[in-house]
Amino acid sequence: MIRPSVRFAVAFCVVLGTAQAQQLPAGTHAADAPSQADAASGRIQEAETALEHQDYKNAEAKLKVLATERPKDGRVLYDLGFAEERTGEEDAAAQAYASAIAADATLGEPRVALGLLDARANRFQKAHQELQGAAALTSATPELRGRALRALATMDAASDPPHSALASDELLAAVKLTGETPNDIMMSADLAAQLGDDADSEAAYRRALAADPQNVDAIAGLAHALVQDKKQQEAEPILAEALKAHPNDPRLVAQLASAYASEDKAQQAIPLVEQMRASDPQLANDDNTTILLARLYGMNGQYPESEKLYKALIADNQDDPALLDDLADAFIKEQHYADAQPLLVKAVAMRSDFDSDEEWAEAAGHLAFVASKNHDPHTTLQALASRATVLPNSPSSLFLEATAHDTLRETKEAVKAYRAFLAVADGKFPDQEFQARHRLVALQNMK
Repeated sequence: MIRPSVRFAVAFCVVLGTAQAQQLPAGTHAADAPSQADAASGRIQEAETALEHQDYKNAEAKLKVLATERPKDGRVLYDLGFAEERTGEEDAAAQAYASAIAADATLGEPRVALGLLDARANRFQKAHQELQGAAALTSATPELRGRALRALATMDAASDPPHSALASDELLAAVKLTGETPNDIMMSADLAAQLGDDADSEAAYRRALAADPQNVDAIAGLAHALVQDKKQQEAEPILAEALKAHPNDPRLVAQLASAYASEDKAQQAIPLVEQMRASDPQLANDDNTTILLARLYGMNGQYPESEKLYKALIADNQDDPALLDDLADAFIKEQHYADAQPLLVKAVAMRSDFDSDEEWAEAAGHLAFVASKNHDPHTTLQALASRATVLPNSPSSLFLEATAHDTLRETKEAVKAYRAFLAVADGKFPDQEFQARHRLVALQNMK
């Protein structure tokens, strides 16, 4: 929240009072004008002293009277909005800020205050307009313009989808105005991570840690950047050391568990996550933590444990296709294909709920495999056709297509698919390649 400036408000009122005195009719004696200006200034100072002491109700009462008397006084209106916002009267505060802007377009404080208020109320389009206006206001101080730009950067970074490149430009503009702060370093690192620039992200997090070696946010961010850049061995000791000072910190545990998982060390990761969930009931009920543990169990071959966790998650998230796909995968690993197929049918029917078309297409490929195992060639071909709208054919998908056509006695299509499979298999699927060659001979003899 921006504090009102007592000095500026008093000076503004004195200037206004002088201007009014000069507008008196010629020959009129204006001996009382200076005393009226002094009185107004004194009352404004009293109100702002109440603001300084966080006596917002008292300040609001005084400022409402002043605003009625001085409806074009931008500083009084801004101070009133400040007091009203602090007493929870956000609609009234927004109106006061808007009136302050209308009264004096050169004031930056009410623009920033209104922009931040609208942002908190999820009125992002309005907030953008107000903050951009404040950032472009050359009459405002560099600090105020920098604050507007940093607020814009924060909003854009948190938008869906994140406008990371725009946020990065806004942050750079703020830094040019006021110099770089420790928070700017962290934000630049986070933005680089959002943009997938692991090298810049790593460098910025290291700068943040150089300034504050105990910054756990920077440690977690650096570890994430290292893991993303395939530098797990560098990340692991950093995280292990940080966990000594911050045991069971969910970010650090998740990062270290992810580093272990990427190196096929699920057995080392599982105790970390289990201990964290056991120590904190809130984390034990946290979906993301539960998903992490379920996936680690799956990687470690503990399929019944993985299945149990996924079932619990789906009970509360029945329309999450990614979880349905994950539970189906646990069933597949246990060779419970009949249990997996209805889950995948439901998941594939929910294309728009997947995070990406690629993930949906992968699920369609899983359905094709399970349907093949369940001797359901029609569903296999339908699922493969769906997959092919997003992903190119793979040796596995071509083999599934060939066997489905073969089962349906669609000889021409089967021969074509077997040949396509053999053309790309390159000796990596010896059992399937042997079967394909055998079936090609048999199908050609049937002609």
